[in-house]
Amino acid sequence: MADIDNSNGEPLDQEKKEHIFDIGNKEWLDLVKEEIIDPEREIVDPHHHLWSGEARTDYLLEDLWRDTGSGHNIKKTMFIQCRTHLRTEGPEHLEPVGEMDFIAKIAEQSRKGLKNQPTIAGVIAHANLNFGDLIEETLDAHEEAGPDLLRGIRHAVARDDNPENLAHPGLGEKGQLSREVFRQGVKRLGRRGLTFDSWHYHHQMKEFIEMAKAVPDTAIILDHFGTILGVGPYADKKDEIFQEWKKDMAELAKCENVHAKLGGLAMPDNGFGWHLKPTPPTSDEFVAAQKKYYLHTIDCFGPERCMFESNFPVDRCSISYHVLWNGFKKMVADFSEDEKKLMFSGTATRVYNL
Repeated sequence: MADIDNSNGEPLDQEKKEHIFDIGNKEWLDLVKEEIIDPEREIVDPHHHLWSGEARTDYLLEDLWRDTGSGHNIKKTMFIQCRTHLRTEGPEHLEPVGEMDFIAKIAEQSRKGLKNQPTIAGVIAHANLNFGDLIEETLDAHEEAGPDLLRGIRHAVARDDNPENLAHPGLGEKGQLSREVFRQGVKRLGRRGLTFDSWHYHHQMKEFIEMAKAVPDTAIILDHFGTILGVGPYADKKDEIFQEWKKDMAELAKCENVHAKLGGLAMPDNGFGWHLKPTPPTSDEFVAAQKKYYLHTIDCFGPERCMFESNFPVDRCSISYHVLWNGFKKMVADFSEDEKKLMFSGTATRVYNL
């Protein structure tokens, strides 16, 4: 990251460089300021994280509100699991309930918080879907720890054979989506009226499609377009990967139980390299680089099965919140008002029962 300079053209010190790479340095992000497009449009942000007390820089409610309060009309948000504040004692299957304990307190703060700041209206927690009957105990514990918050589960299955090239390498086990015990776990979620969010990589899409076909009664949400990798061995294959990804998305969209989150392509692993540049991208630069992924997904799934997401603060290492949502609005400027309402709030509200 030695080529990142501040506004005076001087190299940033190591601490600032690491902060940019982690969740985005405010000084660097503030180099790009834009007038808010369509500021009255109501938005539900269905995908963000919060964490504290770890190697990564803290990102808590005040930090989230600083981003959501940057100009767009964010009404509600949803927290999604990120392995923070896990229980360190007790049985393994209850380990992720510590994260619900952590976020439930923050969600309560958000309901009593500042006027015009969004509330955390729902939680996508974690449960190990390979644990059979023990999953029920995990889900019960989540519901007890966070009354009226649990909306679904994310068991991330992202796995790559070259994790050393990735800033955020997935911890998934090989072939997990094909396991019958895992699929039975996804079915359990559907029977309880809960959703399943999936984080995986683009080269796992075919396995994911087969899994989605096997669990038609569970609402499934594809995170981050299937995380198209663009670094390491994938850096020189972007066009080839895009063409294969397009086919996979069209095939996946045939599964009517699957919905798509539109966002999460500004991570370093996607290969756009914005976190390495002297200034972050403008919304026009963001749109020019990524519009084809968004419009193809919307074309395949339809606005009624698509929802814009911020994936903050992970994507914050590349782009600021207000610029990101300006980009989203520019991408769908030619869509009808009803279609915009679905993608910015309606689909998330329906799918997650907000």
